[in-house]
Amino acid sequence: MERLRFDPRPDWDAKAEALGFTWRHDDGKPYWDETAAYAFSLSEIEDGIEAPTAELHSLCLDLVEEAVQSERLMEQLDIPEAMRDYVADSWKRNEPSLYGRFDFAYDGTGPAKLYEYNADTPTSIYETAVFQWLWLEDQIAAGVLPADADQFNSLHEKLVDRFRAIFPGGGFMHFSSDADFVEDRQTVRFLEDLARQAGLDPQFVAIDQIGLNEEGRFVDHENWIIGALFKLYPWEQMLRDDYAAPLPTADVTVLEPAWKSLLSNKGILPLLWARHAGHPNLLESYFEDDPRAANLGDSYARKPLFSREGANVELVDRGVSGGVDDGGYGEGRHILQALRPPPVFDGQHVIVGSWLIGDEPAGVGLREDTGRITRNTSRFLPHFIRD
Repeated sequence: MERLRFDPRPDWDAKAEALGFTWRHDDGKPYWDETAAYAFSLSEIEDGIEAPTAELHSLCLDLVEEAVQSERLMEQLDIPEAMRDYVADSWKRNEPSLYGRFDFAYDGTGPAKLYEYNADTPTSIYETAVFQWLWLEDQIAAGVLPADADQFNSLHEKLVDRFRAIFPGGGFMHFSSDADFVEDRQTVRFLEDLARQAGLDPQFVAIDQIGLNEEGRFVDHENWIIGALFKLYPWEQMLRDDYAAPLPTADVTVLEPAWKSLLSNKGILPLLWARHAGHPNLLESYFEDDPRAANLGDSYARKPLFSREGANVELVDRGVSGGVDDGGYGEGRHILQALRPPPVFDGQHVIVGSWLIGDEPAGVGLREDTGRITRNTSRFLPHFIRD
């Protein structure tokens, strides 16, 4: 695994604009960055990332199977009591999952270490699936990369196939997000396009325009019944909303399904460690109120059960705190995880996001930052396989 410098394509920004990739700058600072790229060997991809992704996914599904039968585990994972049967029933009905992403510390020299599982968010899925693949094709066409260069990236085709498998007869499907948040809306547009390629008829409805009719069915802004819904809206909020109570009887298929709320939760980290202590791809982790957390000493990462883009994550190194970026997630329970800063290449901290589509590993996207915590401003860099 190496970080190699590249000259950016002179027309990349225009191409991004034409494709609707709007979240490529943030306040004038680059989010998409092709001044460098990461090179992997095939064995690093297959053995170092793909295999651990499949294994950890299996361990997570085993944990869900246990959690849906345990009030104690539901409580530890902070699932609202009134919604626990709904969450459990979604698993027992085998409601399908579309995607998930493990975030790893990996430098090619040792086992990938799991930071967290993004089981309910598609953040960075477009740039992983599409824009970094276009970068690869352009670099091959320009002779910058050899013709046999490849990329661990089958997200686009696997997503289309997964939509088709979940909805084999096609039909009408709603997609929803905050209509005013550009990044989310563009991500949902991408998923709408994939669903269309799979034979579905997508219809967007803003999350705040979803209502409830007299029969207890969810409806859109035109009063059409919502029978299938992709929502870019986190389950930890959805299970606590005013409209949570009708969910069990509303007869709606939701992507991601409610059982993913058990995994989109940093509480799984100590639960996985308790069941698989010493696993090479896990970092030692405990709930903050667990006396065993003292095993970590004075160096650890303190994380809320629910947070996004590094908000309210605190890194404590030999008793010294690196501070907290308060994103509003500071209340509630926390976990402590063994401190493992991301590997550094050319002064940049990098994490590997490894995607699953359905149950299959499907590709990686890499994020960089000068700091040790990945935030929404952290840059996305492409990668390639060179042997």
